[in-house]
Amino acid sequence: MMRMDRMEPLQPAQAGADLSLDRVSLGYGARLAVQDLSGHFARGSMTAVIGPNGGGKSTLLKGLLGLLRPLRGSIASRHPRPALGYLPQAGGVDPQFPVSVEDFVAVGLWPRIGAFGRVTPPLAERVRVAIAAVGLQGLQAHYIGELSGGQFQRMRFARLLVQDPPVVLLDEPLAGVDEATAQALLQLLRDWHMQGKTVIAVLHERERVRSHFPQTLALAGRMRGWGETRAVLEALEDAEWPR
Repeated sequence: MMRMDRMEPLQPAQAGADLSLDRVSLGYGARLAVQDLSGHFARGSMTAVIGPNGGGKSTLLKGLLGLLRPLRGSIASRHPRPALGYLPQAGGVDPQFPVSVEDFVAVGLWPRIGAFGRVTPPLAERVRVAIAAVGLQGLQAHYIGELSGGQFQRMRFARLLVQDPPVVLLDEPLAGVDEATAQALLQLLRDWHMQGKTVIAVLHERERVRSHFPQTLALAGRMRGWGETRAVLEALEDAEWPR
């Protein structure tokens, strides 16, 4: 779970944007991972973030979430940072932790009720509906360690469904899942986009990006392209990045 007390203060984003960046550089110590990045994620947009390994994609998400302070420049948000939804890479969750699927998904209620709030019957129903929406009905009482890789990722998406954030940031949400799960999760991303949410996802598969994401940010330390997906990918046709 994110530590909200460590998040950086924010400024309001520019008109029509949920998140804005002004000459932002991000890094760790003396090592810069993202350099001089400016632009904005329009309200209700759906953007893929692509680039080589080590190109700064995950670092950018942490900066947008306020988990990493910019070394230079500024990041602005239309929403309070605790309201943003975040799906880190799956490796950040220990599948052997003794918690049920239902309790794991219910953590998505935290921004709404706080750490010690009561899960009322309507909120419990919200959890049940989210679990069913990702195809895990009947597995509420199972421990998370009993799930397959695809089921585990579906469960993590269910927690975001419960949270219902206006902006969703996802770090490699389709990594290591079977094709049926990938298609189901892509449908959830499209549904969020149709609902007017802002979706930002780190991806590697260019064909999925081309087929499902209207906007693309290409990042390799510095911005290599940001705009309509077809135009960005055509400009990068010769780049030696994962396809």
